[in-house]
Amino acid sequence: MTHALNIVWNPAEGIDLGFFIIRFYSLMFVIAFGLGWYIMKNIFEREGESIEKLDSLFVWTVLATLIGARLGHVLFYDWEYFRNHLAEIFLPFRFNPFEFTGFQGLASHGAAISIIVAMYYFCKKVIKRPLLWMLDRIVIAVASGAVFVRLGNFFNSEIVGKATESAFGIQFVRDHFSAREAIMRTGIQDPSQAYNAIATNSQFSALLQEVPLKHPAQLYEAFCYIFVFAILFFLYWKTEARQKSGYLFGLFLVLLFSVRIVVESVKESQGGFESDLGNILSTGQWLSIPFILIGLYFVFTAKKTNQV
Repeated sequence: MTHALNIVWNPAEGIDLGFFIIRFYSLMFVIAFGLGWYIMKNIFEREGESIEKLDSLFVWTVLATLIGARLGHVLFYDWEYFRNHLAEIFLPFRFNPFEFTGFQGLASHGAAISIIVAMYYFCKKVIKRPLLWMLDRIVIAVASGAVFVRLGNFFNSEIVGKATESAFGIQFVRDHFSAREAIMRTGIQDPSQAYNAIATNSQFSALLQEVPLKHPAQLYEAFCYIFVFAILFFLYWKTEARQKSGYLFGLFLVLLFSVRIVVESVKESQGGFESDLGNILSTGQWLSIPFILIGLYFVFTAKKTNQV
């Protein structure tokens, strides 16, 4: 199989320190939250807010993101499974058959809802500012974090695109073969070595030929989110947009979820309720529409306030 980029994607699980592996997916989350903290630190300093409150904000945001994203996946995409496996919702393994899975399955729509709820209580209990004041600022950090979350998905070979013959197509070895199947097809008992053999060993070239080219939808999304972040960052620091209550928050919803709707068109189905609605749109697209409409409302109703 030949194509323009000729990329066979089979990355290592992470950085092997000998006694511990720093998984790339986890590393991307650490970078996302670390960069978000730094961005909010600069914003708090500009706004004259105590940096001590930033520690509370960090904890609230991390918990809201992870819990909301997990529950979003469970409720929106895979409730039929989890309704009969409730204990697995917050556990990093499956019971039948027993398999360590890590915390796979995070939905950005769920994270968005939970962050808004968490910011409501944070504003009420800690910072004593209007909710929209907080949302107009934290979306800048969230947009930057979204870039690295999608890069983490790329390293994990998950949320891949549909099959394509375009020059952008990539062969996702770990998406096509499960670890168990890679072991069975190669006869190599170590999953990582089995994947490496399929990707690089000419002896298993026939197996590699089975792996179709697919859109790297994660990279498309990450690339677009860079521009979402850049627009919000510029408007906050270089214009008076921050003084229009709800404007940046609304613009964030419109831009980010518009990107989501477009990129979803080249993604493989992630499941959910889309089949119940005739597969006209994907579950992710259906869920994005309300966020865009809410965003448009805030963009067009935003009014300048005295809070800077």
